[in-house]
Amino acid sequence: MALTETENGLSGGEEGESDVIVNTCVLGGFSESSETRALLSSLPEVHGAAATSESTTQRFLVIMNRYQEQPHLLDPHLEWMMDILLDFVRSEQSPPSLVHMSFRFLYIICKVRGHKIFLQLLPHEVADVQPVLDLLSRQDPKDSETWETRYMLLLWLSMTCLIPFDLSRLDGNLESDGSKPREPIMDRILEIAKSYLVVSDTPRDAASVLVSKFMTRPDVKQKRLGDFLDWSLTTISQTNVQSMRDIMVLDGALQSLAKLFKHGKRNDLLQYAPTILQCLEKKHLFESSQAMLRKLGVKLIQRLGLTFLKPRLASWRYQRGSRSLAANLSMSQPTTATDAVTPEAETQEQEEDYDIPEEVETVIEYLLVGLKDKETIVRWSAAKGIGRVTGRLPKELADDVVESVMDCFSFQETDNAWHGGCLALAELGRRGLLLPSRLPDVVPLIIKSLTYEEKRGACSVGSNVRDAACYVCWSFARAYEPKELEPFVSQIASALLITAVFDRNVNCRRAASAAFQENVGRQGTFPHGIDILTAADYYAVGNLNNCYLNISVYIASFPEYTKAIIDHLVVMKINHWDGVIRELATKALHNMTPQAPDYMATTVLPQLLPVAVGMDLHGRHGAILACAEITHALYKLGCVVSLKNCPSPKCLLRMTLSLVSYYFKVSVILFISVSIRVKGYLMLRHCVSAGWQWLIDDTIKTLYLISSGSLIFLLFLQFAVVSALSALCEEYYQVQPGQADSQMQDVLVSQYIEGLKSPQMLTRCGSALALGCLPQFMIHNKLKQVGLKCVYIFNPEGNFTEARRDAVTAISQVCVKAGVCAQGSPDSVVCSENVAEVYGTLLESINDFTTDSRGDVGAWVREAAMTSLMDVTTLVAASAPDILSPDIVKCLMCCLAQQAAEKIDRYRAHAGKILLCLLHSTEPAIPHIPHKEELLAIFPTTTSLNWNAPSQAFQYITQLLGLPQYQYHTLLGVTVSVGGITESTVHFSSQSLFDYLKGIQSNSAALTQFGDTLLRIFKDNLRNDRVSIPFLKMLNQMLANSCFEIFTTQEKYFQATFCGLIQFPGEVRKKVLSQLLILLCHSFPVLRKTTASEMYEMLLTYDDVVDPEVLDDVMTLLSDTNWLDDLNTVRSQRNQLCDLLGVARPQVVVKVTIKLTFIIASLPYWLYLIITTLFHQQKAVI
Repeated sequence: MALTETENGLSGGEEGESDVIVNTCVLGGFSESSETRALLSSLPEVHGAAATSESTTQRFLVIMNRYQEQPHLLDPHLEWMMDILLDFVRSEQSPPSLVHMSFRFLYIICKVRGHKIFLQLLPHEVADVQPVLDLLSRQDPKDSETWETRYMLLLWLSMTCLIPFDLSRLDGNLESDGSKPREPIMDRILEIAKSYLVVSDTPRDAASVLVSKFMTRPDVKQKRLGDFLDWSLTTISQTNVQSMRDIMVLDGALQSLAKLFKHGKRNDLLQYAPTILQCLEKKHLFESSQAMLRKLGVKLIQRLGLTFLKPRLASWRYQRGSRSLAANLSMSQPTTATDAVTPEAETQEQEEDYDIPEEVETVIEYLLVGLKDKETIVRWSAAKGIGRVTGRLPKELADDVVESVMDCFSFQETDNAWHGGCLALAELGRRGLLLPSRLPDVVPLIIKSLTYEEKRGACSVGSNVRDAACYVCWSFARAYEPKELEPFVSQIASALLITAVFDRNVNCRRAASAAFQENVGRQGTFPHGIDILTAADYYAVGNLNNCYLNISVYIASFPEYTKAIIDHLVVMKINHWDGVIRELATKALHNMTPQAPDYMATTVLPQLLPVAVGMDLHGRHGAILACAEITHALYKLGCVVSLKNCPSPKCLLRMTLSLVSYYFKVSVILFISVSIRVKGYLMLRHCVSAGWQWLIDDTIKTLYLISSGSLIFLLFLQFAVVSALSALCEEYYQVQPGQADSQMQDVLVSQYIEGLKSPQMLTRCGSALALGCLPQFMIHNKLKQVGLKCVYIFNPEGNFTEARRDAVTAISQVCVKAGVCAQGSPDSVVCSENVAEVYGTLLESINDFTTDSRGDVGAWVREAAMTSLMDVTTLVAASAPDILSPDIVKCLMCCLAQQAAEKIDRYRAHAGKILLCLLHSTEPAIPHIPHKEELLAIFPTTTSLNWNAPSQAFQYITQLLGLPQYQYHTLLGVTVSVGGITESTVHFSSQSLFDYLKGIQSNSAALTQFGDTLLRIFKDNLRNDRVSIPFLKMLNQMLANSCFEIFTTQEKYFQATFCGLIQFPGEVRKKVLSQLLILLCHSFPVLRKTTASEMYEMLLTYDDVVDPEVLDDVMTLLSDTNWLDDLNTVRSQRNQLCDLLGVARPQVVVKVTIKLTFIIASLPYWLYLIITTLFHQQKAVI
């Protein structure tokens, strides 16, 4: 309801936050007046340069666009802005570029304020006619850069045409000095108008304005009106609606005729109207594919209809008396009610007896067809035409028009017809043409329109119909006296509130809220109107969840609306095509049950039960969920539910077998989880156990049938399954409180443990979740079987990642439910005998780095393992801290430190928070934390650290490198981050690492320990691409930053660690040269070329590596040899280098292939060198 929102949207919600929101959108005045004046005055200086003129224009556009919603604020400033710009236009010294720029600025102002207001300010003296006409004649209609100039000149010319003198007086002597006779001004203007009516750009619209003002002049209409209409009809007849060029021409002709018949006098145009109507009928505009042509056709036809009818105000129309809000509100008090003001009988004019032309019937027929057009702009124009024409008809004929409009609301009609019908009724109502006697027929149609919706494929249509219906209710509030609408107040109020809180479209909800507000103010008879508006104002209804779960419940607390709202949910929303709406509706019914528990139990539930076993899938889903929610609410209220027609487990099972559906299974299983707790639900309790248990088990086994794209559906279904299973166990599988039915215990535990070995990943997930949700009495004496048998789900192939994640979660859930006792039975509680096994499984999971096509899926397992470790550790520390050995705690803290240094922000943050939680925990305190005092110094309890931000996290976590027990794991995590690909992570992690290394440069022992740890990481992960590639990248950066400069004089150490980097003297350098010469004959040509290039750069950098006497020869061989040639050719060149460098020629031996997938040809040579040197020590030759 765009029109009503513009007028009334700001009146909703007059207190609190709404006021703030509204005030920020309201401007107090034209605050940029000084800046605008400076911009306009600077045009002579900036018009010449493209850059400056564009920036000035853009700034002016920004200023003007701020006032699109409040253009009236510009009114006091329009005159001086126009004067400045027109002075540039009129000046003879102004170059064409300045003139065009001035007109561009005039157009921007005109666009914001509207040409109807702006036209009135344009100068229209006699002296302006000739200059404007001459300037317009000099314009090129095909110049696309200056169309704003032509547009404004045409508008200006249309104003100068209003001078009250005959245009022939301006012609003077048309013959002069033997030259051609000058053309009369009247003919010149007409030719210009015609020429611009057929152009394809915006000046065409201005030309139609020119025609409407020019052709209605007394002197022009006598001489040229007939000729112009002939030209227009000829143009319309000759155009082809399939040609884009002809469509533009037809558009201009129709616009000009529509405006001409709007502004012209009826007596002057009546004789031409039948001919024009016949021409339009032959043209079949309503069959055109162009919406704009159909709209112009409707506008012109309605103007023709008004021309056929005498202009008069219908005396039979309904006239409302006082429209004062204060008066209406006072009328709502029963003691001050007064009769509506009606026209005095003696002052009514008698209707004139005159014949209605036959053409009027044709006009109305076309307008009624326009109401059903597929485009809104056409329907809206037709609706206004219906209102205008009906206002000039006699009462009987007008009633026939109303009857025809009501035919649009047939269910055989499309949503377009319903929308057009609503717009027409609103127009008729606000003009007083819809008499109160018609309200009993019209109001039911509007009520139906407020809930109109049709399913179309994967979506629905009808939001425009509901929006227009709100507009009708808004117009009725202004059109009728309260006593006229009083019989329909209950229906209208309930329907508007239902739309305001339950409509799926936010625009419709807000439109209904605005219409309800208008009725509360104008009518004063809507029950509890002010109270409801406070809760359901324009802004509050913007949130759909809030509408369903809060606002609707508040409205339902008023008895006048309770049953209407509940019935609407049951009839219209329970079976809605959108699953979200169905679920919200059922939750709303749950919240409303306390308002009418008897009505819910005796009326609503019996209505829902047949739907729950019906054929419609959406209806089944919503009805079963609604039954569950209402039953649960009644149970909480202490009501006894006795339902004879309740769907039995057999019925539910039969439906499940007949249709595999996510929605249906979720609704049935949630129904189970709620219903089995209802003590009064006696009919279900004696037979549900076996049947519903089968349904739960079958769902777990068939989870894999759900589409892989329905992840959110799968999560909901898993949640429903575990909720139902837990409830079923609590209610039915206890022999006595705390003691399980041993038979069912054995069956369920064995069944779900067997499911952990299923070849279907989702079945494993479901089985793990089922084991985790079992109550404590169901796992008593089964802990070893339940909790530790989840290890079956771990496999070396790295498959079933989601199953491992759910199994890790299940292990912690089982341990927490079982409890801790140091000397207890390992089959009943977590104790000293099984705690190591529990932690072993969880710590193994925290090192799951499985990857597949989806990426690092092992992160799901690591996240679950970290959470489980925190839960189990907190439990054990609180109950039996003695069974937590120092080794367990050390492994736990080191693994968390490694994860807190990893590259993925989310999991780094999760690990960091758990690390600090365990470190800072005092109740219970975690024992045996290594370096606890140092850790508290790094992470004091007052630390506010954003672990998601690499800029904050790594400057703290790298400080753990100085703690011996944390160094290996922390450096392992930092290695992956420094060698990663995310720019921010690489930057901040490497910067923090280098800062730490610079801090220990003077500490040889610390640097030696760091180097040993670095080498150990490299050896441990030699065949692990996840670590080895980032390790090499990190090492590259460390050497580039001279992190090991202290060791360049210590041959022995670096030989043992980095095995012969070239910058180190002695034996290390000889091994480097030997390995490089081997790589020059590598089987990969690209690697040979890269090695030669790196050697060349190395010899340029280190001038002491080669004897100066042979340096030139070595450099020449490295640079001139084509190392991409075949191996035999390259080997001879390589051997020459060996001789020059004094290195023994490599001998061909049997190669031991070592697959190092992380070696790529683009890496620097020394990265390969580290690897080759290591293997060289192991007697392996690459």
